[in-house]
Amino acid sequence: MSRRPGTRHIARTVITWGAALLAAGAVPTFAAAQEAAPPAPPADAQPPSVDPDLRVDLLQPDFNLSALPTTLRVPQGKWNFRITHRFTRALGAGDFGSLVENLFGLDSSAQVGLEFRYGLVPGTQVGIHRTSGRTIFLFGQHSLLRERDGHAAGLDLLVALEGENNLREHRQGVFGAVLSRAVGGRAVLYVEPAVVVNANPADVGDDSTFLVGLGTRIRISQNGYITAEFSPRLAGYRPGDGQISIGLERRAGGHLFQLNVSNGFGTTFGHLARGGVSYDDWYLGFNISRKFFR
Repeated sequence: MSRRPGTRHIARTVITWGAALLAAGAVPTFAAAQEAAPPAPPADAQPPSVDPDLRVDLLQPDFNLSALPTTLRVPQGKWNFRITHRFTRALGAGDFGSLVENLFGLDSSAQVGLEFRYGLVPGTQVGIHRTSGRTIFLFGQHSLLRERDGHAAGLDLLVALEGENNLREHRQGVFGAVLSRAVGGRAVLYVEPAVVVNANPADVGDDSTFLVGLGTRIRISQNGYITAEFSPRLAGYRPGDGQISIGLERRAGGHLFQLNVSNGFGTTFGHLARGGVSYDDWYLGFNISRKFFR
């Protein structure tokens, strides 16, 4: 008499056949998944390029010296904000006691400027600078050459429209160039020829001014710099003395803080065309610049 298979034997048989069927179904599924998978990228594939204008330039940490522009480029779609502040009490006025009582001129009135600068397209920036004297300076600056690209020097072209009383009076046109050259990995030199059309507000005698801005920024520590600039007028309308500014500054992330002394209050090319107050009178001031990109 034959024996019926036991419950355990039936269970083992079901499990064995079930496992075999599952394995047989998994193989084509796995193979199909392998065939549908996208090809792996080549080993030498490069990540998307980053805008080189976003990189920090340790020799050109800002878009200006004191009043003169530099060849630093604003990245496309990014912007920068700057405050210029010039106290109007001469440091040599009165005796030392009165200077201390006046906190070295900080208690005096001041000429303040607010500036907005925007990267329109790669290499081209536009901006507006307005002073508390109601002068408006509209400018555009385009980069033709830069040392980062292997050129011997940086070169920008500059055009601007300037006017007093919120551009209602004494409008002036500015046409210039900004030439920069790094020296020894520690400094940058600037030569900036410019013509200011209708520089003379009196409309008597010479009408325009040809000036050449001369400047430098020297890196003295990891984040510390010394700046100097001089804007002699070589032809045309040129009253008074050329403006000179000397500054000590520090970079902190996207901020740049500059303490300066100048023999005038000029922060635009129209101001520089009219010169400083005197080589005998010096005034304390400062600039604060903030980049809104990292």
